Amino acid sequence: MAFHEEKDGERRRKDEAEGENDHPPSSTARKKRSPAPEVGTALRSVYQRTVDEDIPPEFLDLLGKLG
Repeated sequence: MAFHEEKDGERRRKDEAEGENDHPPSSTARKKRSPAPEVGTALRSVYQRTVDEDIPPEFLDLLGKLG
């Protein structure tokens, strides 16, 4: 049984199968299936509509009173 020290100073058990040269997985190994393009398109559309919305006059009045 081997131990290695974490950044927080705690020691954690190191599985024998991990070996001595632990490296984070490469970006291709971590890459999971990307979401469907329709989801990205829908999110961009909702974001853009939100950005394009007018600020309600009541909110502008409230901001004017604060400033």
